[in-house]
Amino acid sequence: MHRSKSILLASAAMLAMGATAAHAENMPKHIGYVTNYATHEWYQNVIKGMKAHGKELGIEVEVQDANLDIAKQVAAAEDFIAKGVDVLIITPVNEEGVVPLLRQAKAANIPVVLEGNPVKGMTTMVAICDYDTGYFSGVEAGKYAKEKLGGVAKVMNVGLPLLSATVLRSHGFMDGLKTIIPDAVMVHDLDGGGNPDRALEVSSAALAKNSDINIIYGINDSSSLGGLQAWKAAGKSQDGLLTVGTGGEGLAFINAMQNEPSYRIEAAMFPEKEGFTTIDAAVKLFNSEQVPEHIVSPTAPMSGDDWKKYYDYDGKTRAIKWDAVNALQPPAKCMKTSADLKK
Repeated sequence: MHRSKSILLASAAMLAMGATAAHAENMPKHIGYVTNYATHEWYQNVIKGMKAHGKELGIEVEVQDANLDIAKQVAAAEDFIAKGVDVLIITPVNEEGVVPLLRQAKAANIPVVLEGNPVKGMTTMVAICDYDTGYFSGVEAGKYAKEKLGGVAKVMNVGLPLLSATVLRSHGFMDGLKTIIPDAVMVHDLDGGGNPDRALEVSSAALAKNSDINIIYGINDSSSLGGLQAWKAAGKSQDGLLTVGTGGEGLAFINAMQNEPSYRIEAAMFPEKEGFTTIDAAVKLFNSEQVPEHIVSPTAPMSGDDWKKYYDYDGKTRAIKWDAVNALQPPAKCMKTSADLKK
């Protein structure tokens, strides 16, 4: 449906999401969000989306950062529960560590929305379809390899085995890649920790042992960029190399796609949109509305300059193009979920 250009961007976002939150009879006054890593670009933009939508709805959104420490996450969540927040939102540092928090919140009659990763006993989670995201970027990588890399695909996966979401991305990438290049192989399967320093460290060590790869896949932008940095530090040319990122988290991937010859594919996850959607989910739970266990947030594989369809960038800041992002339709059901990892 065509929307007038005069509609406010935030309002356009809500309309496209089919959000009824703004019309709910009751609004939570205070939402507590415990993020797992607030210095990360992804979470900074998730928080921007949450706070912008919260301000529009008259909700105070208070944020505490666990800084990748489950003990800090537990303490922060327990602090919010003690304060009596109306809704608690958590991005798990690890999935097992959050299970007791769900029980504590339930005992206090505080609804909980999870962002990003599932936890046993959860009511609802706002997240992408991780396997699908990896799969479709794998398909694009396969097409690129077939055209530009002689049909050869030797992958260094800079992964994160701690979280089921990131494991699904890696599995999906290889499965998608093999639909185009059936004999694609994973040469290195690394734990990059989801951060650039760790990704650089483990990638450097792996390449020192065996540098016979031509695709670097990262489960987030920090991972792909850390892997690429290790490649460059080893003095290797980017000719004949493909780097694939995941997230579209902030400015780093835009700079890479503009300046790094091998960085040609990005699976964008639109953190601003996820932040908006998470607040809407919180409002629905506060009003005792029924919600799906998994509220799917959209993604899109981007090649070359495709990112310009979804973001404006002036060299310093980026602005999401809500009409384009809202036009994306998330799948009704994910191809695979964390439950499939246990089979």
